[in-house]
Amino acid sequence: MDTEFTNALREGDPVVGNWLSIGHPKVAEINGIVGFDFVLVDTEHTATSLETVEDLVRALEYGSEPRPIVRVGGNDPVEIKRVLDIGVDGVMVPMVETAEEAEAVVAAMRYPPDGIRGVATGRAAGYGSTFEEYVSRANDELLTIVQIETETAVENAAGIAAVDGVDAMFVGPSDLSTSLGVMGDWESETLLDAMSRVVEAGEEAGTAVGSLAVSAADVDRWMGLGFDFLIVGTDTRYLIRGGNELKGAFEDAAGGD
Repeated sequence: MDTEFTNALREGDPVVGNWLSIGHPKVAEINGIVGFDFVLVDTEHTATSLETVEDLVRALEYGSEPRPIVRVGGNDPVEIKRVLDIGVDGVMVPMVETAEEAEAVVAAMRYPPDGIRGVATGRAAGYGSTFEEYVSRANDELLTIVQIETETAVENAAGIAAVDGVDAMFVGPSDLSTSLGVMGDWESETLLDAMSRVVEAGEEAGTAVGSLAVSAADVDRWMGLGFDFLIVGTDTRYLIRGGNELKGAFEDAAGGD
């Protein structure tokens, strides 16, 4: 766990990350070369296994940066526990819609008496060699991030942001825009208003708020709304964008006179 990164995100300092969907350590290593502050390993919408997550975390740790955060498949305390035992810096939980659901996430992230996380001497605790030190720090230093992805979640954003132990809210623009009936329309006033409301809820509670930007225009738009941190692009989109750009350049050159 990296307290410098954790504190920066909690305090609303600008931190930037990348989205990792490809379950290969080499892709994780490349993120370290770029110099992202953190990488989100997605297991909700990928086939990435727990064992693969562990290998990705090892690859990220090799270069010390970026810090690993894992998005789990849902608000499941067993899944959250197993990911934490790998030794990540934080967990993102999708589709949190109420303060009560956020409280359940916090409980799953913490050891008793503050929560319900089971105790084990796994990789996070040095396989037992640093067990007491890890347990003494984990409740305070692990990042708890909940996703705001529905109209209901926006309505309850103030209550979610105020839950003790929620370090950040993360707006999922694809799901939120779909929930609002404007799927994929990043310039929709309906979407922008909803995102602004989440940002305002975070500001009032002192809770950081982030989102995903898949273009330079998105970065400007979301930062203009007041977001504290962003994930800028995804590994798969980088491949598609780069491939299309150079393929197009070749086709233009080959077809020219």
